[in-house]
Amino acid sequence: MTTPYVIGIGNAVMDVISPTDDARLDALGVQKGIMQLIERERSEYLMAAQADDHGPGRAQARLVPGGSVANTLAGIGAMGLKTAFIGRVADDALGLSYAEQTEAGGTVFVNPPVGGDQLPTSRSIIFVTPDGERSMNTYLGISAELGPEDVSPSVFQGAGWLFLEGYLFDKPKGKDAFLKAAKCCHEAGGQAGIALSDPFCVDRHRADFRKLVAGPMDYVIGNVHEWTSLYQTEDLEAALAQASADCGTVICTRSGDDAILIRDGARVTVPVNKVVPVDATGAGDQFAAGLIFGLARGASLEAAGRMGCIAAAEVIGHVGPRPQREIRREFEAQGLI
Repeated sequence: MTTPYVIGIGNAVMDVISPTDDARLDALGVQKGIMQLIERERSEYLMAAQADDHGPGRAQARLVPGGSVANTLAGIGAMGLKTAFIGRVADDALGLSYAEQTEAGGTVFVNPPVGGDQLPTSRSIIFVTPDGERSMNTYLGISAELGPEDVSPSVFQGAGWLFLEGYLFDKPKGKDAFLKAAKCCHEAGGQAGIALSDPFCVDRHRADFRKLVAGPMDYVIGNVHEWTSLYQTEDLEAALAQASADCGTVICTRSGDDAILIRDGARVTVPVNKVVPVDATGAGDQFAAGLIFGLARGASLEAAGRMGCIAAAEVIGHVGPRPQREIRREFEAQGLI
């Protein structure tokens, strides 16, 4: 059997992370502990402020490749599967670093950085205060311009799985890229899926999301809020009934409660691994990593769900959205692989 490989499409966002203090946040006009979208001029101002902020004991800003699907691929790669990422970065310092670090981490960065007069590489400027709060300022930049021209059918030869990021669904070009990628994946004999990503994104594009779920998607991952938003009901069971009528494999995470997994009408629930959360960033991304790793290897739905819960528990036990321990060893210890 050929080892399956997983292709992801998502926002290529460089996390620019630096320590600071509350007084500095106030001086910069940064709201503490939240993520807010900002414009290019504001992002350049904050980047310059980070570069100038050399207070006592403060380190230089760290550049860490981020983005939801990119984090998932990093997790899957660490578990031992080949991965490739279709994303869009500019031919600037952040973009070159993003591509280089992604490749160094074992994920193929499919498309070269884009040169010429275009938007800069997307970035999330993250200020971390001594209490551990992360204040995130995200400029979407060039990654949000990903379109069907960035999707090459040749990339899908030998790929078993495709994973899409709902955040990219905000623009027509992103929707066209998803449809082209799903078609290429199916023609190569693979399975295509998506994370709904955000209930507000679902609200904005409900009709198109429903067409996607009921059409080319073989599996869909969402949380309670995203599923109920998609089907415009407060009744989760009603939403999941509709979802499973539309799509072969439906996954619902529930923030500390059992995850629900339904495939072809058969339903299993998987308990989450209870840990004291240090940083919830990346929990959904790594749940998807464990789940897709299991499904790609032919594990049962329950076993794949358990892998997702193990991976999610690991990542919320430390700061940062990517695993620090060898998750695969935990799968082996629990007899999952």
